[in-house]
Amino acid sequence: MALELRTPLPDSDLANWTVALNTGFLRPPEAPKEEVELRREHIDLSRTQGVFDGDRCVATFRSFAQRLTAVGGADVPADAISNVAVSATHRRRGLLNRMMEHDLRAAKERGEAVATLIAAEYPIYGRYGFGPATWITEWQVDVPRAGLDPRHSAPVDGGRVDFADADEVRKLGPALHERLRATQHGVIDRSDHWWRTSTGQRQYPNRPWTEPFYVLYRSPDGSVDGLLAYTVDDRWESNKRPHNTATVHELTTVTPAAERALWHFLLSVDWVTRVNTGRRAPDDLLPLLLGDPRAAQVTTYADWLWLRPLDVPQLLETRTYPAEGSLVLELRDTAGLAGGRYFLEAGPDGAACATTGRTADLTMDIGELSTLWLGDESAVRLASLGRIAEERPGAAALADRLLRTPRRPWCPDVF
Repeated sequence: MALELRTPLPDSDLANWTVALNTGFLRPPEAPKEEVELRREHIDLSRTQGVFDGDRCVATFRSFAQRLTAVGGADVPADAISNVAVSATHRRRGLLNRMMEHDLRAAKERGEAVATLIAAEYPIYGRYGFGPATWITEWQVDVPRAGLDPRHSAPVDGGRVDFADADEVRKLGPALHERLRATQHGVIDRSDHWWRTSTGQRQYPNRPWTEPFYVLYRSPDGSVDGLLAYTVDDRWESNKRPHNTATVHELTTVTPAAERALWHFLLSVDWVTRVNTGRRAPDDLLPLLLGDPRAAQVTTYADWLWLRPLDVPQLLETRTYPAEGSLVLELRDTAGLAGGRYFLEAGPDGAACATTGRTADLTMDIGELSTLWLGDESAVRLASLGRIAEERPGAAALADRLLRTPRRPWCPDVF
């Protein structure tokens, strides 16, 4: 029987699609009514695909509109890809190829500048022109060794730290996140659905929910500059010794003072002897805020947000540049979506990028531009690996001067 790709996904197929999605992600192969209804609320069925073998859905794929912050604080329209799963019974039949090709071409036609995703497995998406653009680090902090004095954990700048509830977070959190998004490259926007599910207002069945502690940092002028959400286990060792672990689910700050205050607060909570930081930027301030940075042990360092350029001029013109310079980039794209030769002329006052017939300075696959665009990777390093060909001596070093950023990009969210 032929495998049928259905898109837009008919509403009547959503339950079947949900079973296939849960199967692919090794969750119970079922579609509770509450889960189907919750998905129906926020999934754009016109951008959802399912492959069917008869009446059974065997592959899933969907995308949605997203805003991604470029270097300098402007944002670009993105095609966010999620819920990609192919049943173990139907692998190696080209199903992901069909769904990805359909989605990327539709995104290109809509004018979206880039496609984004969080890769569950590293080797899958490079063949579609994606490359890792941000990385995350998770630390576990040994609190007694951290060297912070819990007696002096109040903010030193005259601000204050207060507990909050979920209603306050849903009210104040979106504006705070938008302030972060205006300054931190790599951050993506958050929908109302994100805030409702992340604060427990709406929950998927069969996914345990523990109400977190919410903490707000207010600056001396009263503005909310930081938000912390964390949970704590309940573990006591022999002789009544507490050995509790606090796990951070959210720590958003827009000033160094807020970041310092919220970390110091959490590391001073009675009975907490370990803190799991959650997904942070690899150059997060945390270890160096401690009296003994060795108290923060890295437990995860991994790729996170992957990008796939769809409109090269828009991407390169949207971001900012610290220095004057020009480059001719030869980009290979087997999908035929964004390849070509582009002349970039950039500087602190702006940038212009257009196709050109000039001789190339650097030649690379489109996925390498994905890795360079947010400023996290070095063109010199990629050239040493043979992933970029330097056609003009010094071109890779010039690319680093133009593209790399003092702080690393960061995407705190999964989607």
